[in-house]
Amino acid sequence: MSNRTISMLVLAILLIANFSAISQTTPRGNRTAKTGETPVKENFKPTQTNGPEIEFNKMVHDYGTIIEGANGECEFEFKNVGSEPLVLSNVSSSCGCTVPNWPKDPVMPGKTAVIKVKYNTNRTGAISKTVTVYSNAVENSKVTLRIAGQVKPKQEEALPEKQQSPMQQNTN
Repeated sequence: MSNRTISMLVLAILLIANFSAISQTTPRGNRTAKTGETPVKENFKPTQTNGPEIEFNKMVHDYGTIIEGANGECEFEFKNVGSEPLVLSNVSSSCGCTVPNWPKDPVMPGKTAVIKVKYNTNRTGAISKTVTVYSNAVENSKVTLRIAGQVKPKQEEALPEKQQSPMQQNTN
């Protein structure tokens, strides 16, 4: 073997030993700036404790079975559980038969407010609609609420049978 080949083998062994030692002292996914410092995860995402947060008391309103033309109004109450004012920038529905109404003013931390939703119950059949809430919340800036139920058609009221008057009765 030539001196050049031996030098290359020694260099390769030293490089492998060096990388092996580094991988044993520094766990994968961690990095250190200086020896002796606590490792910090590279994919660590700090939890943001400041900012607005939205929390609903329910995510689905079930009307159950209602009659055509019945009151189709419901409410979704929410609370700002964050530390800054919560602003709802938009609330939209999946269909024109569902109309949301929401507070336009900021909801202060710790305060509650209501999104009112009106469903057009003149449409018979199953109810399965969504209402999407867009806000400046840190964690849940887009929340999807749902309304569900069944609208049954009105029953036609039977008219009373017409009775013959005594004058119209056949007197044979």
